[in-house]
Amino acid sequence: MIIEFEAPLWEWDARQESWTFVSLPADVSEDITHLTAGLRRGFGAVKVRAAIGRSEWSTSIFPDKARGSYVLPVKRAVREKNGLVVGGVATVTVEVLAA
Repeated sequence: MIIEFEAPLWEWDARQESWTFVSLPADVSEDITHLTAGLRRGFGAVKVRAAIGRSEWSTSIFPDKARGSYVLPVKRAVREKNGLVVGGVATVTVEVLAA
């Protein structure tokens, strides 16, 4: 399953260090939940291959009950390489690898 979408970057600062994410669309997140039933890892993580601009990497997406969707962490190196800032919109491609 390959998904392409646009989403704003947002910051989660529940820890001392801030983490930056994009949220996958809610309807796609429902499809991922059904597709990966029984295959998810700790915390409900799903292995993916992600791409933003000139950056591609392997990571996991995580369910976020508060947002009702999966979220993708976006590393500082990816943000800097692609000129992205919190609040800015990124075009994201996610390939689900768990199924």
